[in-house]
Amino acid sequence: MLKVLGTLVEWLQATEQRGLRRTFAVWIRRVLLPNRTPGMAFPELNDLQDLHEVHDMLAERIKKWPELWEQRGIQTGIQQGEQVGIQKGRMTAMHDTARNLIARTEMDDTLIAEISGLPAEAVAALRSETRRCN
Repeated sequence: MLKVLGTLVEWLQATEQRGLRRTFAVWIRRVLLPNRTPGMAFPELNDLQDLHEVHDMLAERIKKWPELWEQRGIQTGIQQGEQVGIQKGRMTAMHDTARNLIARTEMDDTLIAEISGLPAEAVAALRSETRRCN
């Protein structure tokens, strides 16, 4: 991207291309960069900034992109791991509740399913498992 932008800067360096340079700079700032680097802040452009300045800014910022992408990936992985852990914890608690109700009460599978949040088939499987172990 930086190489293409550098070529564009060279191609549009003539004074009469100022408007086109500005248009490209605005497009890069408002469309291209937000889509390629979501969440990354870029300074607003003003009349003094042109495509060459956007190129220079990108040359510095591009160096930091891999680190930012890695940080986002790690954060996403942590969040997904937490969600999986929460789900597993809930399932364990539901199974434990069902096992305790099976072992300590005379409730039928439908009632245990309602209380534990498990499907009745899962409760029936736990009941079978409990009988085999005893």
